[in-house]
Amino acid sequence: MKNLLLFQNFGVWEVVIIAFVVLLLFGGKKIPELMKGLGKGVKSFKDGMKDVEKEIEDISDEVKPE
Repeated sequence: MKNLLLFQNFGVWEVVIIAFVVLLLFGGKKIPELMKGLGKGVKSFKDGMKDVEKEIEDISDEVKPE
């Protein structure tokens, strides 16, 4: 449990160091492509969640006794 708390305490310097390492690993040209792919993945996940919520609402409307 203590390890999970460790990851929540990122400060400014930790974020800067992580960004610097990512820049070194992938280079300046690959980062926009990575962010674009990440954005598409997040959008797809949100769309999927909306579809699941809609299905749950539809099912609950059908099951509701009146």
